[in-house]
Amino acid sequence: MTLNLTKPICFFDLETTGVNITNDRVVEISILKVFPNGNKESKTWLVNPEMPIPPVVSAIHGITDDKVANEPTFKELAQEINTMIKDADLAGFNSNRFDIPLLAEEMLRAGIDFDMKGRVAVDVQTIFHKMEQRTLSAAYKFYCDKSLENAHTAEADTLATYEVLKAQVQRYDELENDTKFLAEFSSRKKFADFAGFISYNKTGQEVFSFGKHKGKLVTEVLDQEPGYFGWLLGADFPLYTKKVLTAIKLRAFNNKLY
Repeated sequence: MTLNLTKPICFFDLETTGVNITNDRVVEISILKVFPNGNKESKTWLVNPEMPIPPVVSAIHGITDDKVANEPTFKELAQEINTMIKDADLAGFNSNRFDIPLLAEEMLRAGIDFDMKGRVAVDVQTIFHKMEQRTLSAAYKFYCDKSLENAHTAEADTLATYEVLKAQVQRYDELENDTKFLAEFSSRKKFADFAGFISYNKTGQEVFSFGKHKGKLVTEVLDQEPGYFGWLLGADFPLYTKKVLTAIKLRAFNNKLY
């Protein structure tokens, strides 16, 4: 079967120096772009993270400092990657909680204004966990009846994720072959930022989801405690979270003017 697409969708996977969205870096990225007419294009890049790769992490994905020493940095690749994904929805395995947030950080560090407005994200892991509660290797075996060779390489994981999603749509009658439906089905709690520091209340207003102001409206806190905004920008929060906070503050300021 083929996915019913209204726009291109990019399946992607990152191999990284670790799992900290703010501080860790990409060492490999693989993208499989699927078009509505069924055509595909793919690209895989090794990336110099400009920081040491911990041996315990290299043991998982097989990428060492020596292997990426002469590879381009993410900043050098960012424009090419952005050109490939900018007109597409995104999909991955655990991508909503890890790959997309980390990709956003890398893009923003490279000076590219990454945003999810106008596109959706399908997390194949969430669909799988809601249906079967397994790992990617088990999902590939369960849905596709294949063994996942070269697991924890970005290209193998990306191709397996694409095949698993197609098999999921074919297997479950309740899953519509529609990207927007799949994105909604695979989403978790709604957050304004990727890292989950800013969520929405029942009326759709942004509220802090952590710390002393948990549950309070972001606009009210920033208005009543201006120094808190400066502290947030200077603290070790993801760049995308800071971008969202700045946008909220600017929106509130503009509303006061008009």
